[in-house]
Amino acid sequence: MIPLPKTELFEYPKYWAECYGAAPFFPMSRKEMDELGWDSCDIILVTGDAYVDHPSFGMAIIGRMLEAQGFRVGMISQPNWHSKDDFMSLGKPNLFFGVTAGNMDSMINRYTAERRMRHDDAYTPNNEGGKRPDRAVTVYTQRCKEAFKGVPVIIGGIEASLRRISHYDYWSDKVRRSVLFDAKADILIYGNAERPLVEVAHRIARGEDVQNITDVRGTAFLSKTALPGWRGVDSRSIDRPGKIDPIASPYQDMTPSNCDKADEVTESGVTVVNAKNNSNDSKVDITKDAVPIQISDYQNKTWNKKYKPWEKTYVKLPSYEQVSVNKMLYAHASRIFHQEVNPASARALVQSHGDRIVWLNPPALPLSEEEMDGVFALPYARVPHPSYGDAKIPAYDMIKTSINIMRGCFGGCSFCSITEHEGRIIQSRSQQSIINEIEDIRDKVPGFTGVISDLGGPTANMYQLRCKSPKAEATCRRPSCVWPDICGHMDTDHTPTIELYRKARKVKGIKKILIASGVRYDLAIRDPEYVKELASHHVGGYLKIAPEHTEDGPLAKMMKPGMGSYHKFKEMFDHYSKVAGKKQFLIPYFISAHPGTTDKDMVNLALWLKENNFKLDQVQNFYPSPLANATTIYHTEVDSQNKIRKEGTSVPVPKGTIQRRLHKAILRYHDPANWPIIREALTKMGLARKLIGSGPDCLVPNETRSEKNMGYQKGKNNASGNKTSPGQRRKQGNSYGKKPAQKGLTRFSNDQFKKPKKKATR
Repeated sequence: MIPLPKTELFEYPKYWAECYGAAPFFPMSRKEMDELGWDSCDIILVTGDAYVDHPSFGMAIIGRMLEAQGFRVGMISQPNWHSKDDFMSLGKPNLFFGVTAGNMDSMINRYTAERRMRHDDAYTPNNEGGKRPDRAVTVYTQRCKEAFKGVPVIIGGIEASLRRISHYDYWSDKVRRSVLFDAKADILIYGNAERPLVEVAHRIARGEDVQNITDVRGTAFLSKTALPGWRGVDSRSIDRPGKIDPIASPYQDMTPSNCDKADEVTESGVTVVNAKNNSNDSKVDITKDAVPIQISDYQNKTWNKKYKPWEKTYVKLPSYEQVSVNKMLYAHASRIFHQEVNPASARALVQSHGDRIVWLNPPALPLSEEEMDGVFALPYARVPHPSYGDAKIPAYDMIKTSINIMRGCFGGCSFCSITEHEGRIIQSRSQQSIINEIEDIRDKVPGFTGVISDLGGPTANMYQLRCKSPKAEATCRRPSCVWPDICGHMDTDHTPTIELYRKARKVKGIKKILIASGVRYDLAIRDPEYVKELASHHVGGYLKIAPEHTEDGPLAKMMKPGMGSYHKFKEMFDHYSKVAGKKQFLIPYFISAHPGTTDKDMVNLALWLKENNFKLDQVQNFYPSPLANATTIYHTEVDSQNKIRKEGTSVPVPKGTIQRRLHKAILRYHDPANWPIIREALTKMGLARKLIGSGPDCLVPNETRSEKNMGYQKGKNNASGNKTSPGQRRKQGNSYGKKPAQKGLTRFSNDQFKKPKKKATR
């Protein structure tokens, strides 16, 4: 049960500058301000992206949202960060600066997964690279502070969200402190910012000191002490490394077949449930047996009167000084962090950094359908700012005819940043709002051909899906609704999505509606009618889906379904494509070098690809983004998704240039450039006789005479000339899956990975 907000998003009294009306574009120069009749801006937004006035660009949404509250909003896009001059171009803002790196994290935008610098940027005119600094939020904030001392700076967006507490930083290979310390910002807003930012803006406009705004959900700030009136709880009382204490359960009304009778009460008065499971522990970690909260039509009239032990309680995480040197404590802090994400029952989090603390308020309350409709109905121009002229902005060209129908994802994939940023709650728009946007695209977008490139969001088929149990959704802490299996409380009826597709196809002037967002196929197979609708009308020959891997070990650490769901979906997709008289194909997407992946797992994946005649052109190595569960595993080699023990086997993690390149090369087994490194690896693994040769079961051919004459360089493998990069593992993992092959090429188990005798070595 989600509590209702104190004030709806569009119910605040308008700021006095409302009389100026909506600007065709937010001004990016003094000349534009003069044309609008403005003497100053109330709020100035600074972004690392080009300014595109489109609801797929975060700063456009934030700007239009603030404008709808009556504020005059200026935009500084991709400023020269080497001096304060560009940050003074619009003058001093009356209220505050709002700073974001853009739609992407600046480090991920600028560097590849191998830490190589990119020379392009899809969010910049003409795809030009180098238009934003590393750690853009920090640099931009410092320049804003330098330009106008005393003006509050509020940071947000995905870069700030992923760095709100101490986090492992892949690019420096160390744990960094909260971005609030480096940027010296006044407030950090994490997640979708509309609700907290509007509240903060109105309070600053009323004259409230920004340092006193400490009670807004979805915000973080620095403090010397805990807030008065709050009770602190040590994180070890929730989840102790080596021993797990049970946490709150929403399952008092579950049937006896699923759970035994609740029989224990913790010190805080929270009921704990004992249940049967496959482990040796009698207590069940409720994160495996619950469902995340969704916006429910049902509102419990007595909810506000019920005792809520999480209110006015904050959890003390291990300090920055501790997690920066102790990987076990880092994994523990990550586990606690990911448990406190339910807006209905999350507690505040506190983490010490020296003599100060980072205070994280509980997440912002999600937007209602009416509020979502209001956000997307704002007067977007839907095109880039005129100052860019004829310059092409690749990110805009990709999404200019696409539509976000929802936000959030309850999949909880460990490598995905949606969990840490948008959260697991599905916030959907009404069908009429989406139809209105289709018509808006038809009428406004230059050169529109009648094709909507996507109706989706983080996923294509979670539109209006929700938890069916108000009691369960109120206190659930499960990281995923669909892993390791779809929760019994989760609604999997795709009827609203099917109805939306059918209505969208009937809009005048629309020739085709494509679905480009990822389809969660384990959900789709629960509703064959959806698969039929998708295959019959909304695929342009190819449909991309993301199994990510074929082996149980990596899939478990990814929190992704097994390949049985993929095969079932493929069977249904092929059938309905044939019924529709169409020849269509699935294009699977895979990640190499993900935590939990061994060399053997990659070989089995390559064999599966060969068996199914897939030759991948583009392969993505795992990219450790800050705060993600998979990044914690990468850094600590401990599975923080489950009970953290002080002793036990570590998770195999491919690290360093050599092993990461090998895993990527194995996925592209068909590329002759990769054959030397694959042959060498297969030989070391004892698989040369079975997988090197010209037979149908072989992965790569024997070395040819020309290759022998040409040779290939061994040794220096990275930019520094070293054989390894930071974190290189010198020992192969030995955690292998046990799933046998059902057909086709031979799959290999651990006992087959024995070093060959010298006479058998090639």
